[in-house]
Amino acid sequence: MTGPIEILPPDQRDAQAERLRKVWANPTGWRYWTSANNTQVGLWYASAAFAFMLFAGVLALIMRAQLAVPDNDLVSADFYNQAFTLHGTVMMFLFAVPIFEAVAIFLLPPMLGARELPFPRLGAFGFWSFFLGGVFVCGSIFFDAAPSSGWFMYPPLATDEELSGIGADIWLLGLSFIEVASIAAAVELIVGIMKCRAPGMRINLMPLFAWYLLIVAGMILFAFPPLIAGDILFELQRMFDWPFFDPARGGDPLLWQHLFWIFGHPEVYIIFLPAIALMAMIVPTFSQRPIVGYSWIVLAAVGTGFLSFGLWVHHMFATGLPQISLAFFSAASEAVAIPTAVQIFVFMATMLAGRVIFSTPMLFGIGGIAIFVIGGLTGVMVALAPFDWQAHDTYFIVAHLHYVLIGGMLFPVIGGIYYYYPLIDAKHLSNRLGRIAFWLMFIGFNIGFFPMHLTGLRGMPRRVFTYPGDVGWDWLNLVSTVGAFVLAFGICIIVLDVVRPKHRQSRGEQNPWNAGTLEWISEPEENWGVRSIPRVESRYPLWDQPELFRDVNDGRYYLPDAQEGLREGLITSVLDAEPEQVLRMGGTSYVTIVSALSLGAVFVAMTFKWWLATAVAAVICICAILYWLWTGTAEIPEKPKKDVGLGLTLPLYASGPASVGWWAMFITMIGDGTAFASLIFGYFFYWTIHEDFAGNIAGPGKLWPLTSALLFVAAWGATLASRHFNAKGHVGGLRGGLAVAIGLTGAALVAGFAGPFSHGMDPTAHVYPAIVWVLTAWVLTHGAVGAVMLAYCLARSLAGRLTSEHDIDLWNVALYWHFMAVTAVVAFLVIGLFPEAI
Repeated sequence: MTGPIEILPPDQRDAQAERLRKVWANPTGWRYWTSANNTQVGLWYASAAFAFMLFAGVLALIMRAQLAVPDNDLVSADFYNQAFTLHGTVMMFLFAVPIFEAVAIFLLPPMLGARELPFPRLGAFGFWSFFLGGVFVCGSIFFDAAPSSGWFMYPPLATDEELSGIGADIWLLGLSFIEVASIAAAVELIVGIMKCRAPGMRINLMPLFAWYLLIVAGMILFAFPPLIAGDILFELQRMFDWPFFDPARGGDPLLWQHLFWIFGHPEVYIIFLPAIALMAMIVPTFSQRPIVGYSWIVLAAVGTGFLSFGLWVHHMFATGLPQISLAFFSAASEAVAIPTAVQIFVFMATMLAGRVIFSTPMLFGIGGIAIFVIGGLTGVMVALAPFDWQAHDTYFIVAHLHYVLIGGMLFPVIGGIYYYYPLIDAKHLSNRLGRIAFWLMFIGFNIGFFPMHLTGLRGMPRRVFTYPGDVGWDWLNLVSTVGAFVLAFGICIIVLDVVRPKHRQSRGEQNPWNAGTLEWISEPEENWGVRSIPRVESRYPLWDQPELFRDVNDGRYYLPDAQEGLREGLITSVLDAEPEQVLRMGGTSYVTIVSALSLGAVFVAMTFKWWLATAVAAVICICAILYWLWTGTAEIPEKPKKDVGLGLTLPLYASGPASVGWWAMFITMIGDGTAFASLIFGYFFYWTIHEDFAGNIAGPGKLWPLTSALLFVAAWGATLASRHFNAKGHVGGLRGGLAVAIGLTGAALVAGFAGPFSHGMDPTAHVYPAIVWVLTAWVLTHGAVGAVMLAYCLARSLAGRLTSEHDIDLWNVALYWHFMAVTAVVAFLVIGLFPEAI
């Protein structure tokens, strides 16, 4: 229980606010770019994502200009291929997903009534990784080195270095770097939503935006790792000639399609669901009533996310799969329409139950849903295998894809910009310009993309840079080109509206739309998220708690001060959001930029096969990350507890499952385990498609793989023993156990390597030794990382930074070793026993 709200004199409140303002201030000058504040990082993210979107839009206009008339020679075939590959790549990887990560980083802290997400430096690191990777990928077209094999990079075209050039390596390694940012954002969002909600904001009181972002972040953990696994196999073939997709040596190009589309179709819903989340915030506000069917829309969102992982094969209906597979995935592809429709009907019911204000944000939202519904209907059509066989790889699919993505994502996003822009500088965008832009975009989009349905049904294939004039496609393409330029003109008006000077415009109200959710309680000119952390009692607290606005901004709730000069937030319980701990968070730092730059240098150097530069950059990156961890995490506080206000005292330190670091490690390892499972899937995929999977090649045997697995299990046991000794205050046992665990890990690494090496398995000769080496290398790399973690804990103990009471690092490393032991046992049992044991 907490005490009554204390009302302080104005001078004391002002002094508290000034201390908070100083702690949360951004650095000035060029050091501004070292900021880790969620508001700044979110705005950087959004600005960069929109810049990439405009770049991809220019490429789209070039393509439409090329296709406007038959036999056109505006651009060459090679440039056209680079343009359409980069267009799809940028829109999917550099705009559609990052824009929602940007919105989430910007909005979630105040929406949850929090000061900040739990790992602000991780968010900044993610942004710089995304930005640097995006510049690397997009910049390639200016050097005639852009990828040109399509945004899906199908082998064997993309694996042939003579046909695809260095562009495929830029795509693979550049996007692998960008995927680091997506995984980092997913970890931060999940932990932030689960553990940083305002007291009283039970899980069934969370804003729907938070629910959607939680679902999407979980989807990222299961969708992106298969693509990362596929990228590893793909780049090993291109760089070292390991034959994962070469049928002549036992490989199969279909494995890449499976791994890519296991990512690719959930990706559509990773893009769509956050857009619906924006609608879930806009519709209640402009209907001036709570959302109808809160529980139904949450269940529908969960169902959509779950079903989206059962749809990937409908991209492969034309590859000759068994009929039972076609039937299952066709049914799943149709079933996903049910939870999607539930969400749309909930919005309709809310509007019917309220009094709708047809504002600019509402206009974009409704228009986007109308477009999306058309895309959904054509999606049900292509879910039917017989129709898909006719429409596959035609412009019908191009039309379907854009109706789903532009209607389901771009229109709601622009509606969200008009809705949330006052949170940036307390000023509105132009209602007049917004409406003009909407109608230009809505009309231009339908003129541009609806005829593509007909073009596709008339047989025009995708990805052709020209066509003859006597097949009936000419006038349809001309109409589509005109529509595309009208759409682009509408987007240009929005850009103009955003960047036009607004210094003469008066400051607006803090909650101009009379919204009911907490993000409108934040002050645009401040960086602290919320002035004080409130206690929430409903889903729409600004409607249901009349004094909340005043009390929060007068500092009458939790953590109204920053007497110690540190950035602090509350950690609350997962289900009931009861306060558990005060979390001290890292602020401005160079280490995020140094880590991102050095990691980016690793990927760039690998692209051009500069191995010495790769090694140097990797060493710098590892040192930067270790320094980051050593100086910015698991700090021992100067006192065990702190008064946070309202008569409540909370601890300043927590470890194990009570720690946000433990949650972050657990979530990260789930994503890591998904990538590992994808590699295991690849192993058994080859086993099932070949009568003789091994190709009469000797395997690694049983002795060395099983020995390595046992040694890794022993190292895991020694790690757990170290944690036990530390809990008992036995320092010698802790350090001895860690030393033994490091030694056992070293022995396990040697034994794991000895298996395939001692049997002379050549990974370039056949896919069997290649996949064995990949699984072995995966385990050994993780084992080496585990050894570094153990050594880190030993060093922390020797430095007095790890004690029996302050043992976050040891708990997190022990958790890593749980996953490490399972990974080692599964991998070495598979390569040691299959197919030899049968």
